[in-house]
Amino acid sequence: MSAIIPKETFSFFNKLAKNNNRDWFNEHKPEFKAIEAKVKSAYNHLGELMSAHDQIEKIKIFRIYRDVRFSKNKLPYKTHFGGSFARKKPELRGGYYLHIQPNNESFIATGFWEPNKEDLLRIRKEFEMDDSEMREILNDKTFSKTWGSFVGDELKTAPKGFDKEHPAIDLIRKKQYIFIKKYSDEEVLQEDFLDNVNDAFKKIRTFFDYMSDVLTTNLNGESLL
Repeated sequence: MSAIIPKETFSFFNKLAKNNNRDWFNEHKPEFKAIEAKVKSAYNHLGELMSAHDQIEKIKIFRIYRDVRFSKNKLPYKTHFGGSFARKKPELRGGYYLHIQPNNESFIATGFWEPNKEDLLRIRKEFEMDDSEMREILNDKTFSKTWGSFVGDELKTAPKGFDKEHPAIDLIRKKQYIFIKKYSDEEVLQEDFLDNVNDAFKKIRTFFDYMSDVLTTNLNGESLL
């Protein structure tokens, strides 16, 4: 089984978007399962590539069924594939995500989606004390060419206990520390797509190494492990 994203992935999701109901999906379920098997193979292949430069503890490919219990959107099916790659805990922090969706909506993401309050406070305290290492990572040309700047939610002002005039307030007020890289449909269907994703994930390591060091030590630099 070839480890590429099959082109029928996009056509299937475009059809599903127009027929997002159980009757249509059940009728076309064999087609979906065939596509899903190829996509799972691609995700697992990417995990193998990543294991050459990182310690991947778990690969999770999310189900197509939407949880509609608390959502205004009651459509039963997702029109994309999503999968995460978890690093070995507790010493390695951060995570990877690959999202495959038609109409040029595919992307990869890395970083810290929902840091718990202890980790978030530790990160903010680090930036309050010294933001120079983080600035150096963000300003590196190779890094910024691939990943750009942080995206994600942030506070409008300083978090409680922090000075809103602090020079690093742009970093301190963030609630998430995420990077996203987008891909066109054409790029996703290329034979070297997974290699390109793997290369991009390699380039995040300076950030992950720094954040892992921060989150496994106290403010005096003493190990918490």
